[in-house]
Amino acid sequence: MAAPTTPQPRLTHRAPTLLLLLTALATALACHHLRPRHDTFPWDSLQLLQAMAPSPPQPCQHHHAPFLFPNTLLRNNHPQQAAATVLHILQHLFATLSSPNTPQHWDHHARHLLLNNIQHYIDHLEQCVPPSAMLFQRQGPRNLLLTLNKYFRDIQHFLHAHNHSACAWDHVRLQAHDCFQHMDTLIRQMK
Repeated sequence: MAAPTTPQPRLTHRAPTLLLLLTALATALACHHLRPRHDTFPWDSLQLLQAMAPSPPQPCQHHHAPFLFPNTLLRNNHPQQAAATVLHILQHLFATLSSPNTPQHWDHHARHLLLNNIQHYIDHLEQCVPPSAMLFQRQGPRNLLLTLNKYFRDIQHFLHAHNHSACAWDHVRLQAHDCFQHMDTLIRQMK
């Protein structure tokens, strides 16, 4: 006579949940080592930005740009969304500031240090930020990633419309300054 069989639990239904929990735990642990660097990154970057891009040699009548930093990016209660926002801001800043069209009077050594600083921080954030598409679509008003992309696209259009002039780049420098200041707020939200 055969012994009655007891149904074995199917692990295949629990595996995706377990994988998500393990991914979240690994993400949290990966971000943990960034904390000491969080406090100084924006301010160190501001100092490098100032050393890299002093005011233009000739006075500029600042062009009135049709864009401001989107403050909706600062309103969130989710530390990983704040980290994802900082990551995307840095990726856009890196792409903009590494352009070969930057003004000749900018200090190349300070620019190199700033870009290295940004890239180093991007590398660390990429280890601890979940896929951005899901995170940005779940949180906040509409899609914050689209808002951020539009902001930096407007900056690129502004540079192009003004033929990458020193005065247009000075305005971009001021926008980068604002970005680093706002990143300080976002980095505090990551803690």
